[in-house]
Amino acid sequence: MEGRLKTGIDVLDRKLDGGLPPGCIVAFTADPASQSELFLYELTAVRGTLYLSTQRSDQAIRHAIEHSPSEVGSPTVRRASSENPLEDARRLVQALPEGANLIIDPADVLEETAEDAYVDFLNHLKSRMLETKSIAILHCLKSQTEPDNRSRTYHAADAVFDLRTQVAGTDLENTLAIPKFRDGGQPTETIKLELTTEVAIDTSRDIA
Repeated sequence: MEGRLKTGIDVLDRKLDGGLPPGCIVAFTADPASQSELFLYELTAVRGTLYLSTQRSDQAIRHAIEHSPSEVGSPTVRRASSENPLEDARRLVQALPEGANLIIDPADVLEETAEDAYVDFLNHLKSRMLETKSIAILHCLKSQTEPDNRSRTYHAADAVFDLRTQVAGTDLENTLAIPKFRDGGQPTETIKLELTTEVAIDTSRDIA
């Protein structure tokens, strides 16, 4: 579809009719023990990216990206302070250049801040994405006890990507569901993924 921005993940771009609309906020949910970071790293290959870490050090993130088996870019990596993570995130979002990717990994730290402050941040984030024609990906880790503001993230997000990892017999299966996509053209079927050297369609269990 004309005007959409490619994610750089071919299988996903095909399912989304070319990619994501400029200004889109994506909530990407995944188990902490999954290969979801491979997905994030591959997103950096297609355009300039600000990678905002709220937990791991910027050095650890850079090392992981440099040693990723998939095709990656050279993102700007910043670490949000533990004292004022929301304030740091807002400042960095404000300085985001035109047509960029923003990855917040994970969003959980920001979701644990005060409700009013977090909602205000989400509104600011959306405004900046529209102004700069950029894309934001919020890495939302699954857990038995979700952060208090996770529902606000889902509500503010224009799209929700849900990565599901499970063991099927002797195989590890990864499927991506897209339960929410405001711009239309929502895929109605899950996407079976191989998360090894790159994000690709898993055809290992297909019957010829």
